[in-house]
Amino acid sequence: MPDQAAPEIELLRAAYAAFNARDIDAALALMTSDVVWPKAFKGGFARGPEEVRAYWTEQWSEINPHVEPVAFHPEDAGQILVKVHQVVRDLVGAVLADEHVGHRFTIEHGLIQAMEVCPFPSSEPSA
Repeated sequence: MPDQAAPEIELLRAAYAAFNARDIDAALALMTSDVVWPKAFKGGFARGPEEVRAYWTEQWSEINPHVEPVAFHPEDAGQILVKVHQVVRDLVGAVLADEHVGHRFTIEHGLIQAMEVCPFPSSEPSA
């Protein structure tokens, strides 16, 4: 199964790299036209690339998040749970949050169709 998930993992690595580089166009190019993205900072969901663009633009004007994938756990039905190390700073550099969280992605036709933030199980399966 690791070989089967490799393209999806590369897709997600590219998405995190684009997000951390603040390259919205590169990140949105990896998503479906009906992508559903959580507004973790504000609540609710952004639906479609333009809402995701608006959400990220607003978010980055207020906080400076950096999200680094640590481990990838393929699940059933085209989903991948990613353990991420998330460091959120304010605009002058003070750390607001430094934590590990889970991001569950739904991949459809080789693109990100949805992401949800979820607690990461403390008893990790061996990767």
